[in-house]
Amino acid sequence: MSRTDTISSDQPIRRLYEQILIAWNQQDANAMAAQFEEDANLVGFDGSQADSRAAIEDHLRTIFADHPTAAYVAKVREIRMLGSNVGILRAVLGMIPPGSDDINPAVNTIQTLVAVEGADGWRAALFQSTPAAWHGRPQDSAALTEELRDVMRRGLTCL
Repeated sequence: MSRTDTISSDQPIRRLYEQILIAWNQQDANAMAAQFEEDANLVGFDGSQADSRAAIEDHLRTIFADHPTAAYVAKVREIRMLGSNVGILRAVLGMIPPGSDDINPAVNTIQTLVAVEGADGWRAALFQSTPAAWHGRPQDSAALTEELRDVMRRGLTCL
């Protein structure tokens, strides 16, 4: 597969990821869960896991009901096609706490999405969020925060 093929074929995966972020920012558990395969897996920032679309929706519904969630701002680092109907997206993500207008650097995140194409389009098979703590490397953490602030300043959810 040429680089040109990869660029054109990865757009549905980018759109899938953006739909997940939009649903999170709207605190819409149903819309977010709809982006997942029936047997998908979700690994949350805190290590929690949900296995199946129904479990993901229940997990999200509880989060949105019980916690004021931060808004996501993300930058896609890579989309790599593993075949014609499977791809991996890696992104960095910042969180803007409720009532704030800035990213909280303490909760910067790395996200990984494994996407598969089925009869009903592209869906998430695995979605994982991992803290971007970068212990002992404050300059890298600060650089990531500034990079994500640039996305935020542009008024975007995802770049």
